[in-house]
Amino acid sequence: MIDPKLYQTMAVYNGWMTDKLYATCAQVSDEERKADKGAFFKSIHSTLNHILFADRAWMTRFSSQVYEHKGMGVDIYSSFEDLRTAHMEMAGDIEAWARDLSPDWLARDLTWTSSDGTRTTTRPSWVLVTHMFNHQTHHRGQISTLLSQMGHDIGVTDLPFMPAFTAS
Repeated sequence: MIDPKLYQTMAVYNGWMTDKLYATCAQVSDEERKADKGAFFKSIHSTLNHILFADRAWMTRFSSQVYEHKGMGVDIYSSFEDLRTAHMEMAGDIEAWARDLSPDWLARDLTWTSSDGTRTTTRPSWVLVTHMFNHQTHHRGQISTLLSQMGHDIGVTDLPFMPAFTAS
């Protein structure tokens, strides 16, 4: 029932979409990226930081690697280029990690403590991995909408049309 191939595919999709998102965001001035656009994390820049924060928090829980983050809602990077570099490295780390996933690991429960240390929770690992990828997609969609409102098109975002499926 739980196939690592799904998460390996989602990891490749995450890398593809993260690259496309940053390429489009690079067409926007730093001032526009950091302006409060009314999103949950206010700006495009802070929403990008939030995606990276969550990826780092989850990957710290999933792997033996500890990733630095400053907590929910706190920008990790103020420089767009530093953020872009770190986010692309994280996407690569997620792809590498997903290649080694096993059905047994996905089937087991994972217990973690929230980043702020206020609660400990246990859930099936496959639910948490699914959440990580869903979370990325949710916030990329918010940024895509903000970019569209500013006249910038991120392009095709559909999973079946990512290069891994369309390359011959």
